[in-house]
Amino acid sequence: MEKLKELYSKYKEIINYLIFGVLTTVVNWATFSLFVKGIGMTDGVAYNVANVLSWVCAVLFAFVTNKLFVFESKTWAPATAIREFFSFISARLFTGVIEWFGVPFLTNHGLGTPLFGVKGLWAKITISVIVVVLNYIFSKFLVFIKKEP
Repeated sequence: MEKLKELYSKYKEIINYLIFGVLTTVVNWATFSLFVKGIGMTDGVAYNVANVLSWVCAVLFAFVTNKLFVFESKTWAPATAIREFFSFISARLFTGVIEWFGVPFLTNHGLGTPLFGVKGLWAKITISVIVVVLNYIFSKFLVFIKKEP
C-alpha cells in the first residue's frame, strides 16, 4: 500500500488527468445521450447539435476538474480565471479541429483498416492519443501556469 501511495504522489498530476479525462468522456457521452433522448432528436442535424452541446458540457467539466484537481490552480481572481478559461477553451477548440479533420484524414491515408469491424477506429484511437497528449501539454504549460513563489 505504501508503494501505491508513493507512486500516486510521484505521478499525481498525470494520474488525476487520466481519471478526470475518463470522467470527462462519461460526461460527454451521457449528456449526448440525454440531449438525443430527452429532446427526441432523430435526424442527422439534430445529432450534430447534441454532439456540440455534449462537447460544451464536457469541456466545462474538464475545465473545472483540471483547474481544481489536476493542475491545482486555486485562484479564482477574475483576471486569472478568465485567462485560464479562455486559454483552455481555445486549446480544446484547437485539438477539436485536429480530431474533426484528423480522423477522416488518417482513415483515408493508411489507418482505414477496420478494427472490431469499424472502419476508421484505428484513426480515431491514434488521433485520440495525440489529442490527449496535446491537451495535457497545453493545460500544463499554457493554461494553468504555476507561478514561482
